Amino acid sequence: QVQLVESGGGSVQAGGSLRLSCAASKYTINTRCMGWFRQTPGKEREGVAGIYTGNGVTAYADSVKGRFTISRDNAKNTVYLQMNSLKPEATAMYYCALGSGGYCVFLLGRNGYNYWGQGTQVTVSS
Repeated sequence: QVQLVESGGGSVQAGGSLRLSCAASKYTINTRCMGWFRQTPGKEREGVAGIYTGNGVTAYADSVKGRFTISRDNAKNTVYLQMNSLKPEATAMYYCALGSGGYCVFLLGRNGYNYWGQGTQVTVSS
């Protein structure tokens, strides 16, 4: 069983930056992708960014393109989300996800992942 542990969340003013990290508890040879999702109360969890761990291909939600960057360090089983120019609407619980085996067809879809972290809160004040 793979466990994902997120860190790096916190409170920041609009225009500021945060860097989220997600470490997988163990290496899995079948890992194909990792991603970040976010969720606010009463809303569905939405895909923010995803990356194929093999070739580094990425995908981003339109709302974060140009401001967020996803990257991975395969040697550390870790994925990062650099968030710049943060806006108050980015306030949410952010979840890390990992897809293995036959998952990862769509990087921004929840069905593309079979392992999830517990989440880290990001709060952006205006």
